[in-house]
Formats: sequence, structure tokens, C-alpha cells
Amino acid sequence: MVLKELALLRGVSGNEGAVRDYILKKIAPFADDLRVDRIGNVIAFRRARLQGEKRHALICAHMDEVGLILTGINDTGLLSYRTVGSIDERTIVSKRVKIGDRQIPGVIGAKAIHLQTEEEFKKVLTHDQLYLDKAATDKAAAEKLVSPGDYISFDSDWVEFGESMVKCKALDDRAGCMTLLSVLEGDYPCDLTCVFSVQEEVGCRGAQVAGYQIKADCALILEATGANDLGDVPEHLRVCDVGGGAAISFMDNASIGHRGLTRALRSLAQRNQIPWQVKRYVSGGNDSAGLQTANG
Repeated sequence: MVLKELALLRGVSGNEGAVRDYILKKIAPFADDLRVDRIGNVIAFRRARLQGEKRHALICAHMDEVGLILTGINDTGLLSYRTVGSIDERTIVSKRVKIGDRQIPGVIGAKAIHLQTEEEFKKVLTHDQLYLDKAATDKAAAEKLVSPGDYISFDSDWVEFGESMVKCKALDDRAGCMTLLSVLEGDYPCDLTCVFSVQEEVGCRGAQVAGYQIKADCALILEATGANDLGDVPEHLRVCDVGGGAAISFMDNASIGHRGLTRALRSLAQRNQIPWQVKRYVSGGNDSAGLQTANG
């Protein structure tokens, strides 16, 4: 399964090489022009093969995932880190990780609950109060295996459950990458550029670079979103319904969608009986922020 293969690849922002290599092999037979730019984006061009008004469309999905980077090793062999992308401290304690190119196993540890003071117990531990433990006995032993600057990715198994449901890391946005791979196999009445971008999780940097290289008439972003549908979340705070079809976004915290394009997407879905829904809650941001303001 392509999505499983993509999701299990390690590709923290700035270190997307494994994902890039996989995608390049997959799309080589379908692209009329294929290149990697200097920041690391994969840019694939497919010229129009059907009759129609001469237009140029750009479709983008990002290759990178959130993760960590090793910043230091203390005397006991424990490792300090910085986050790469936005990661809530509440979700990270006891998570398994893989460190560096050698994929050294480790786990994110915190002060034991029964040893915490009452004041510590009431607060969420911040990233600078957490450490990576990879079972090294001291600093010298740790330095033989890892170094500051090593990328750290989450060690997350692929688990299938329920009806067409999966659990894994990096579904944001390897699901978009999977979809974009299939887009490249089609024939269209317009020129098409597909961008597999880098560093979306740290500020849409790859999309900004791509936007200044490619002068397209319109751009679509293929992204993942959270549903926020657990427990007692009120209906008006839910983002979308799982299984309800593609979620079309009209705005987020970084961009506002073109009204005509949004209406066209809805009409297209209705005409072709494609399940769709509105992304109901305004939050976050994606590569549209980098593309919308580039190149006019």
C-alpha cells in the first residue's frame, strides 16, 4: 500500500530525502519534466493532453513531518532536544523515537509522577523539562551513537482498524502525497505542475520557493486535517466528519481561499457525485500561505 510505505518513511522537516527518493521513482514515468530545486522540492510537470482552454494548474502536497532535533547530551547520557514543527508537550511523554541516520531507538521521558512535587504535578511539563533516554550509561557512551544536530523521528507503527481506518505517524501530509502521485497519472486539458514540497511544518518554506519559480493560473493544496470529533466536543467546534468526504477549506489562519475556485470545487464534486464537506473550523495553515502571495 502506497500510503503505508509513505507514512513509515522518515522525513522530518529539512530531512525529507527518503520521502523524496521514493516519490521520484514513482513519478518518473508520468512527468514530462522532473526536477528537484535547491531547497529540496520535487517539481513534476505534465503538459496538457486533452483539448481545452490553455491554463496552468499547480497542485501541492508537503513531504515533511513534525519531529525533533538533538541539541545536547548531558553527563548521564540523557539527550535534550528541540521540536521541529508544532508539537504539544501533552502528547509527547513516553513516545518512542528513532535518532539519527542509524535510527537509534529511544524514548521521551519525564520525571516520575510519584516523585513530582504537588506544584509540578499540576502543570504540563515543557519540552525543556523532558529528555530523550536511549539507555546510554553516560555522556561518552551516548556520543558513540548520536550527535547534536541528529534528526529524531517518531517510531510509530502502521495499524489498521475499524472500517478503512489507519493509525500512523506522518499521515499529515503523506495522504496528500499519495493523492498527488495518482493525480500525475491522469490526462488533463491544462498544463499541470505537481509540487511535493519541503519544510511546510516550519513555515511553508518550500512552497514559497516553488511559488516564485512557477507561474500558474491557480493552485490547489492537498492536506490532512484533524476532525476534532472526540468526546463531548460541541458540533460547532468540530472540523469535519470522518468518512464525510473531502473537506474543502475556505480559509485558515494563514490564507483565504479564492471564492470562485471554492465554488468551482463544490460544483465539480456535486456534478460527479463525489462526497465532500466544508472544513467547518478555521485553524492552522498550510502551503497555500506560501503560494498565494508568490509571483503575483
